[in-house]
Amino acid sequence: MHPILKLVVQRIALGLLLLWAVSLLIFAGTQALPGDVAQAILGQSATPEALANLREALGLNDPAILRYFRWLGGVLTGDFGVALTNKQDIGQAIAQRLGNTLFLAGAAAVISVPLAIILGLVAARYNGRWPDKLISGVTLSTISLPEFVAAYFVIYLLTQVFPIFQPVAMVFPGMGF
Repeated sequence: MHPILKLVVQRIALGLLLLWAVSLLIFAGTQALPGDVAQAILGQSATPEALANLREALGLNDPAILRYFRWLGGVLTGDFGVALTNKQDIGQAIAQRLGNTLFLAGAAAVISVPLAIILGLVAARYNGRWPDKLISGVTLSTISLPEFVAAYFVIYLLTQVFPIFQPVAMVFPGMGF
């Protein structure tokens, strides 16, 4: 097997293993929390019969390991379940937001990849001199800065200093760019 293909397969396998471990850890953490999901949904004034019916409907009477593998099987087949808060299909809610997420990731890649290549070439060309040190210092400080702080700076620059965009507090599906 080619070394690059082997590396890609290893990284994908490690990523899937990490996803599984995180899902198991989150599930175990939610099971360890005090309280009862049925009680939280129905409230303190719920009757014991209503609680028993909801626990049966949600499958809360089954062992935790069985509930986990039922959930995992659903996720692997594309059934993410239904939100308990608004009874909306979770897979459909994810799909509605996936387009915006992919657009943002693509826009970030279009900007960051050429910028990284250019800055890397300049830093390599002037290795050890002031352009290299400036590029290294600026990139280190921007990498260390949390994304939400950098986002506030970008929003301020593009809406106040250089008013290219309008500051929008809420974005709805179907809105223009």
